[in-house]
This record gives sequence, structure tokens and C-alpha cells, in this order.
Amino acid sequence: MSSHAVLALYRTMQIIRQTEEELARCHQKGLVHGACHTYVGQEAVATGVCAHLGPADSVFSTHRGHGHALAKGMPPRELMAELFGRITGCSRGRGGSMHLFAPEIGMMGTSGIVGPCILQACGGGYSSKILGNQTVGVAFFGDGAVNNGAFHEGLNMASIWKLPVLFVCENNQYATEVPFAYSSGNPSVGNRGAAYGIPGFELDGNDVEAISAVAAQAVARARRGEGPTLLECKTYRTRAHSEGMGDFTYRTREEVEQWKQRCPILRLRQAHPALSSEFDQIDAEVKSLVTESRAFAESSAVPEPAIATTHVYSNHAPATAPVRSQPAATVRQATWSQATLEALTFEMARNPAIFVMGEGIGKRGGNFVTTKGLYDVHGPDRLCDTPICERGFVGLAGGAAMTGTRPVIDFMFADFILDSVGEIINQIAKMQYMSSGRLKMPVLLRGCIGIGHSAATHHSGSYCALYGQVPGLRVAVPSNAYDAKGLMHRALRCDDPVMFLEHRELLNTRCAVPEEDYEIEFGRGRLVREGTDVTVVALARMVHVVQGVAETLQSQGISLELIDPRTVSPLDTDLILQSVKKTGRLLIVEETPLYFGPGAEVAAQIADLGFNDLDAPIRRLNGAFAPTPYSPSLESAVIPDDKAVIEAVRALAAE
Repeated sequence: MSSHAVLALYRTMQIIRQTEEELARCHQKGLVHGACHTYVGQEAVATGVCAHLGPADSVFSTHRGHGHALAKGMPPRELMAELFGRITGCSRGRGGSMHLFAPEIGMMGTSGIVGPCILQACGGGYSSKILGNQTVGVAFFGDGAVNNGAFHEGLNMASIWKLPVLFVCENNQYATEVPFAYSSGNPSVGNRGAAYGIPGFELDGNDVEAISAVAAQAVARARRGEGPTLLECKTYRTRAHSEGMGDFTYRTREEVEQWKQRCPILRLRQAHPALSSEFDQIDAEVKSLVTESRAFAESSAVPEPAIATTHVYSNHAPATAPVRSQPAATVRQATWSQATLEALTFEMARNPAIFVMGEGIGKRGGNFVTTKGLYDVHGPDRLCDTPICERGFVGLAGGAAMTGTRPVIDFMFADFILDSVGEIINQIAKMQYMSSGRLKMPVLLRGCIGIGHSAATHHSGSYCALYGQVPGLRVAVPSNAYDAKGLMHRALRCDDPVMFLEHRELLNTRCAVPEEDYEIEFGRGRLVREGTDVTVVALARMVHVVQGVAETLQSQGISLELIDPRTVSPLDTDLILQSVKKTGRLLIVEETPLYFGPGAEVAAQIADLGFNDLDAPIRRLNGAFAPTPYSPSLESAVIPDDKAVIEAVRALAAE
């Protein structure tokens, strides 16, 4: 290795070491408000790997990510300011020690949750395939993550799709306070690559030159399209898991001191005695840099409270004007499945960054013909059949969206996606906010909900209330083909993650649907039927149930006004308020159980904002508080039917 390269490695390690030691002192003085997970002792790993990455290559990291950020090119002042909670910090004061974002240099974020970075790096690699830009995704993670499902799902996906990814395990012997020797049946991480058909290496994690040499080969291999590599770097953190935590209940002082003698910085100096004076000069330059960085961070302003709720959603609005009313009856009739397929077909032809992942969505065309014919047009990369690993490919979608593509995840049934709920709520939904809007998250998550066809309890869930409570997610629950097509166009053009829930019993229903593309804006409900006596709010299939009894009620002298919110988040409260002001009565009809559902939110909003317009208490009609049974006689007993709706409306009208 040339002296120039050695000095560059040394400089990076010194920047990490001195910055971390200063942050530890700042933590003791109260300048760091929360956790402080330092990288002291592990500097060789980030340094050796990142030496071969460019700004366009993406790094995804874990809670001990200071060293990765600095090695990727983050100025120490931005890291220190972030831990001080200042507006000049890399995450604008939103992240602290565990959430570092600098997408401008390819630092795509660090996470306080173990494992997601592995899947996100796969997403960065998948974007590289779709965009053809020869970039590389890198995941840094600790030994604790190799016992997590994300590790196994990530390595398998990277292997079968030959993704340009480096998986870098920093085996520092302890996952927080649990020894690796105890928590893992296989004492090696590097040899696990063979189980997935990828090269794996066990390296001395304190030898920066050895790491750099292997990383150079792995990066070059990835850029050539030859697939991923697993590196296990055996190293040690010589400070506590987090500053201020007790350290010697699970390891000994003697062990820590022994590892300090194997310091990667000292080791590099000893290997190149002829460069001693240059090393000393770097030490002094870095000391000055760190001193200036601390002064900058300490003098920086704190964020204004007013920005605490900005960037939850993207400010970008699709260009096409939304269409808010149903088309004329003379427009051709189409099924729901046909309408959504038209939207997806149009958008995939228009936008080469869109790709679809799911089980059976390739040649087969999807279990519900959601992608019929698209494989023959776009091929296996853009219509990608997946293993049964929902957490894996949903996590991948997050990383792909962060790196320039637009994933569509077809999860078939809403129950299946629950395996990935952590990736959706902790990662995908929060990414725009935590990055202060610098990362976009254009992910469409679609699948079937609803009771019917004796599908029983693992193929009948809805869960829109769960996702509706999550800031950052859009949740669409259309009730007809026209709305489904318009909302899908919107979802495929916006920069927010969208949970698109499609009732299985409605997929073959028909209505008037224009052949051309159009959008329906999120948060714009639909007045399905005008009336004067009772307002009924319903979602998905319940819209059709209520519509089916409206004429019967009309013949009995009760004029029913029906509103379909279309989206749970955002919710069109204004439309409901306008209706209640006219009718004075509100009934909410839901297929889902009573407690904590969307109807509870509708009721709370109207009780708060429209109380003076109510002539009777708000009433709700819901499904039973029970899992979904199989037998048709039991299944029909847990959801509202025509008779129940008629009785509920009549009772409310009489109050």
C-alpha cells in the first residue's frame, strides 16, 4: 500500500477517534442530551471499507454509526452538532447519536433498531440494478444482528438477485451486554456467507490495511455485477455500550485493557515507522479540526419548536389535477382489478424507476391479477417474484426508495404484511421526517383486506386503524373501481409511502371507469348518496351494504346520506361535518371490530368539531370483536348485514 493511502487511512481513523473522545467528554458535561454510542476501538472497519466508496454509494448503518458517518465524509462539526441537538446537525437535531442522516454524501441513515440496515442496503443494491448506475450498497451492523431474521432474509435476497451489496459485520464480541459466544450457535459470521452462496471473509477488525484490501475486491466485484460479499471484522469497542452505562458486569477490566493494546491506530503507526512525523502532523491537524468542530456545534442554534412537525409528509404534489367526482354512467364499465392494472401499467411505462415485488407477481401475474401481462413487457427485474420473506422485501423497498427508485410491494393479503410491520412503522414511515425531508419514501404497499370466501382468520384482516395511526403513512381504502384507479395513480406519483388496502370482495365489482389516467387526491372523501335525515359513514365493502338498503329506508321515510372517506389517513373530516350539519345525525358502519378503529376517530372528530350540529348521539355499527371464523354461518355472524344496517339507521332516526 502506498504511503499516500496509508496516511489517508490514518487520517480517517484519527478523525473518528478524536471526535468520539471529545463527544465522550461532552456527554460527561451534559452537552449531549441523550445516548452517545461511541465507535472507539473499531475505527479500522469503517475506514477500510469507506475508503473505496464514492458519494453516490449508499451506506446504511446501526446505532453505533458515528464512525461510519465520519468515514463516509461527514464533517465532525455536523456530527457533534447533531448530538448537541442543534439545527446545524446532520439530522437537524432530530436524530441524536442513533439517527444520522446525510444523503448528500450517501449516508442514508443509522437506526436504533437492529437489522433494518441490512435490508435497506439490499434496497440500495436493487436500485443500482434498476437504474444501472453501478453504485454499491453497504450495511454496517454488529454481531447481534446476525441472530436477527433481517440478516438471513437480506443475505438470501442479495444472493438470489446478485445485488451489489457489502454486508459488514463488526463483531465487537458483545450485543449490548450479551456475549456473542453465548448468543450464537455458530462462532463464525464470515463462514455464513457460504450458506447463501456468497463469498464470506473473517478479518482482523483492527487491521485497517487488511480490511481495505478485501473491501476493495468486494466493491469491485459488486460493481462488476457479480453480487454481494459478507465481511466479518472481529474487533472490540473499548468504551461502554453507551456513555454513562456500567461496563464491568458482563466483561472485565483486564479484557478491555488487552484490547486497547490492539488499538488499530497504534497498529498502523507501528507498521509504518517511517511515516511517524507525518502521523504526528495529522494528529495535530485533527485535534485542531475537532476543537473547531466542538466550538461550532456548541455555538449553533437549537431548532425552533415550530419545525417539530415539518416533513412528516412530502411537500411535493403530483402535477395532474385531481378528479373528485364519479364519471358519467356512459363511460365504459371496468372491474376493480382491471382499473388498478391500467393505472399500474400506465405508470410503469411512464416511469422506469417503478418496480414491483411480491410472491407470484411475475410470470403468473399476481394472485389477484394485479400485474397480469407486465412481466412480458418489463422483465424479471421490474416484476420481481420474491421468496416468502415479507420483512425482507419490505425493508428492501425502504432502501430502494431512499436511493432513487419507486417500489410497489404486492403483499397479497394484509395479514401477511404484519411480519414486516417494524420496517413500515419504524423505518419507512419515519424516514422523510428524520432526514428533514432530504430523503423521499415513494413506496406503495398494496394488498387485500376484508372478510369473505371463508378465508378464516389469516386471510381476512384489515388493520387500516393500525396504519392510520402512523405519522408519515397515507392509508387508502377505496370502495369501487373508479376510486381505486384514481387513488393508485396518485399513490404512484406522490413521494409518501402509501398503504393501499383493497377489499377482496370488491375486486370483481364493476363501475364506470375512464380509460385515461386521472388522480384522486388523498383526504378527499366522496358523497355517494345525498340525503336529509341521517349521515352514514362507511368504508370499502360497507359502502355497498349501506347503498343496498338506502332505497328500502327511503320507502320507509328515512333519507340517508352516505359518505365514503376513501382514505383513512388523511381523513376528510370537513365533508362529514358538512353532512352532519345538514342531517343532525351520524351513524358509522364498519366491518372491523368496534374498539379503536377508524370509526372511533370519526366519532371523536365530529363530537369535538360538530357537537352543536348533532340532534342525537353518534352511533356505531361494527363487526364482532373476534378473529374471523371459517364456516359461512359463523363468518356472516361477525360482520354487519343489511338487516343490521336498517335497524341501526331506523333507531338513530327515531332518537
